[in-house]
Amino acid sequence: MHVTASANGSVLIYVRDLLRELVVRDIKLRYKRSVLGIAWAMITPLIQIIIFTFLFNKVLPLNIPHYTEFVFSGVLAWTWFQSSLFLAASSIVDNRDLVRRPGFPTAVLPAVTVATNMIHYLLALPVLIIFLLRDGGNLSMAFLALPLVMIIQFLFTLGLSYLIAAAHVTFRDTQHLLSVALTLLFYLTPVFYAARSVPANYQFIYQLNLMSHLLQFYRDIIVDGRLPTFGPMLVVAMISAGLLVVGYVVFSRASDYFVEEL
Repeated sequence: MHVTASANGSVLIYVRDLLRELVVRDIKLRYKRSVLGIAWAMITPLIQIIIFTFLFNKVLPLNIPHYTEFVFSGVLAWTWFQSSLFLAASSIVDNRDLVRRPGFPTAVLPAVTVATNMIHYLLALPVLIIFLLRDGGNLSMAFLALPLVMIIQFLFTLGLSYLIAAAHVTFRDTQHLLSVALTLLFYLTPVFYAARSVPANYQFIYQLNLMSHLLQFYRDIIVDGRLPTFGPMLVVAMISAGLLVVGYVVFSRASDYFVEEL
């Protein structure tokens, strides 16, 4: 019993260290020979925010209080989600050499993409806080709940990443289809507009969209300075955890054939 527990502990430590090293490698490769380097993690969402703020505050005003912070919180969470799924799709195919190594834990590869993009989220978060303070907002104690929402999004995104990564090994059109699906989902997710403005006939679509709920949790904490409603957050957390289990099981079974497919 003691030997088994010790062995399991060693495996967990190995996977943790491997995940850390691969995330560092991924970040270095992504910004290799780049003049601005990791600053692009903040520049890209900032450009989007400037465009949305100009369009929907000046040209077609949506009359949403603290709109810059509102759209900023949505763009950051969505970018983390979208980038993770898109890169996770090719995470197995793009790492053939690692996958072919005997005993290599392939399940760590989709997790690397999600963790890497989570770091980008964290790097841009201080900029959002600066905007919030500049506009007269303040950080309440509710901000302490932000890591919990991030964990829920991590579980949800990783669960989907496992399913998409496994599918892409066999069906190489997966990433192209995913790009189209994410574009459609972007407009069906209240990233730059408020969900309450959607007609009642279509509200059920937003209730089924977990990203819609996650964005609301972020805005409750960051923009409104209050804790998200516990009931919906618990439901989203349970669904995300269940999706992760399903995604991991499907991925694990499919991984037996990865070497043959590659």
